[in-house]
Formats: sequence, C-alpha cells, structure tokens
Amino acid sequence: MSEPVRIDKWLWAARFYKTRALARQVVQSGKVTIDGQRCKPSKTISAGHVIKAPRGHDIYEVEVLAVSERRLGAPEAQALYAETPESVARREKEAELRKMNALYNPHPDHKPDKKERRDLIKFKNQ
Repeated sequence: MSEPVRIDKWLWAARFYKTRALARQVVQSGKVTIDGQRCKPSKTISAGHVIKAPRGHDIYEVEVLAVSERRLGAPEAQALYAETPESVARREKEAELRKMNALYNPHPDHKPDKKERRDLIKFKNQ
C-alpha cells in the first residue's frame, strides 16, 4: 500500500486544480470534504476515501483509487480516482439546466449605447 498524501497535494496531482496553492486555498475555504467532513490542507488521504470538491461550476464526488505526490499527465491523473454515478448524474442534470437557462436568457449582441441605456432606465422606472 502506498503512503498517505496531503489532500491539497493529491487534488493538484489529480489535476482538479492548476496550482497547489489554488488547491490549498479551496480546501482552506471549507469547500472540500473527505467522507462528509470538512478538512484542512494537511489532512492525509489514502485509497478508499470519498472526496467532494468543486471544479468550475460543478461539484465532483470521487472515490480515491490511488495516491500520488507528483503531478501526472491527464490519463494517469484520471486513473487516481473514480467519479461516483450519483455525481455524474447530478453534473449532467445541472449542465442541462444551465443550457436551458441560457436559452431563456439570451445575451445581447452588444452593450447598450448611451441612448439605449437611457431608454432602459426610463423603462425600468415606469
């Protein structure tokens, strides 16, 4: 069995975050949990732990399969963990909701100019 590794180091090695400092900051802010408990960056993990960590808009729930202190290539890094089926389903559902929301709230092609801003303010104040 391999040696336990710090959670911030593992998240960096598994390519959840671009830098180790960023991984440490996310763990310190209380957004990462190990087996349902918040942790500190110095918390050690080993194979079998379940980790919840934010990544972009999504929250990943993964089971640790292996540990590494070195940052690996993407295919090797993905072999360090397995995402739970519930997490995959939740992420897909949230992505679909984001797409639906984008359809109902389209972004304009350009920023309003001075006249358009005045018209918007006038309309909102009616």
